[in-house]
Amino acid sequence: MRYALGEEHEQIRQAARQFAERELAPRAIEVDLSGEFPEDNVEKLRKYGYLGMNLPEEFGGGGMDMLSHTVAEEEIARCCAATAVIMSVHNILFGETVLNSARGTVREEVLRQVATGERLGAFALTEPEAGSDAGAITTTAVREGAEYVLNGRKTFISNAGVAHWYIVCATMDRSKGTKGITAFLVEKGQPGFSFGKPEDKMGIRGSKTADLILDGVRVREARRLGEEGEGFKIAMGALDHGRIGIAAQALGIAQAALDASVNYAKQRVQFGKPIATLQAIQWMIAEMAVDIEAARLLVYRAAELAGQPGRHSEFFAMAKLFASTTAMKHTVKAVQVHGGYGYMREYKVERLMRDAKITEIYEGTSEIMKLIIAQSLLR
Repeated sequence: MRYALGEEHEQIRQAARQFAERELAPRAIEVDLSGEFPEDNVEKLRKYGYLGMNLPEEFGGGGMDMLSHTVAEEEIARCCAATAVIMSVHNILFGETVLNSARGTVREEVLRQVATGERLGAFALTEPEAGSDAGAITTTAVREGAEYVLNGRKTFISNAGVAHWYIVCATMDRSKGTKGITAFLVEKGQPGFSFGKPEDKMGIRGSKTADLILDGVRVREARRLGEEGEGFKIAMGALDHGRIGIAAQALGIAQAALDASVNYAKQRVQFGKPIATLQAIQWMIAEMAVDIEAARLLVYRAAELAGQPGRHSEFFAMAKLFASTTAMKHTVKAVQVHGGYGYMREYKVERLMRDAKITEIYEGTSEIMKLIIAQSLLR
């Protein structure tokens, strides 16, 4: 039995599916092969209201809830996972964080730009020696009067170089550990702010990933997010909701793998009949369908909880863990269903398998998700 979406959310799903199949699917292979940032896809996301769809209407956003964003992202990822993560980073990691933590006129200025999709946002926490151990960051922020001077390097940053605004976490006092971290808004083009070479990735190749280099970048106090020392808390809150976005991305990838496998199994003839009649293939497809429906229940439940009071980190972690595991497990299975053709780029399942792997890694590895879940149960 499928999750019973209300009429409004079902309409959002249908609109997103039609949009993605019409506007994104035809270019997905080209985006993957070239590795070029899909500027035309991003413009279409802006035109049709998917950038900023979860941000308040007063700033030009769509004013929609997290479940709306989740079903839309699932459908977009089903056709182009690279485009889906561009949207997720912009809307959730950046947009929601600015909404919740920026102040005064800066908050309004930036939100009006990102809620309409006029400018893209990015989120920078990870460093070469600080991945899962985010509290070990060494990028520094030193206060000088009404400004802060930032020095350091961030790595594996999605939307790097193509975004205009960046949330950057830096430590003001390493002796305080995570309580010494503060978050800032940094604008592209500021003196001392540059980017490393774009990474050549296995999957989601159209999504730009690169280092941020901060060499004496000056940020005025008004562009600080929250108070000094609240950066780690702000970052963890952003990642909480960001994991719902990645779970939705994984869900879309898994659904695409199932759809492709069902279609291929009906068409491919071996031993004088379609392979869909073979029990081995039927069992693989059945297992795919069961896990995907279970993942969908977890992901949609997490999206509903995002709009309720309190912290629900363990549920967001469960959704990301199970959805990403499902995506990886069953894109591999989809390649197996397709046999030798599944290994060829002419068929999209090999791309889906490569795209799926990152969902087990970014915005918290599967191992970190298990720690979050276990700690919530054992505390």
